[in-house]
Amino acid sequence: MNKKYVLMLTAEEREELGLIANRGADKAVKRRRTRALLLTDQGEEGPAWRDEDVAEAVGVTSRSIENWRKRACEEGPIESLSHRAQKQKYEPLIDGRAEAELVKLACSTPPEGCSRWSLRLLADRLVALEIVESVCHETVRQCLKKTM
Repeated sequence: MNKKYVLMLTAEEREELGLIANRGADKAVKRRRTRALLLTDQGEEGPAWRDEDVAEAVGVTSRSIENWRKRACEEGPIESLSHRAQKQKYEPLIDGRAEAELVKLACSTPPEGCSRWSLRLLADRLVALEIVESVCHETVRQCLKKTM
């Protein structure tokens, strides 16, 4: 099967990856990925192992090897070893005002027919009072855990 992403390391890249793989200062995950990239190297001096053999040698799945090789081809082998920053930034569903309303509501007497507030009741009441557009009971739980 022809690989779409073929990793061919230069002598400088191979040397730098070799240093990373052999020094103990880096995290084990980074050293494992480095060893895998060195073994999948299809260049002139590279061992050119198959993905299945590399996966067995470093203790991961062959799919992981494919993903690491793809990222190394797209971003560069050294850059692919660093942690990727999260792309999406999520705005909190419950801001300070809504959080204050939630705490006030949770401390108030529960609705008739209920002995106490449940997370789902609190979430439904926040939506009914139009404090938030929509909210999950788990978000309510996390907010109350943080504030109470």
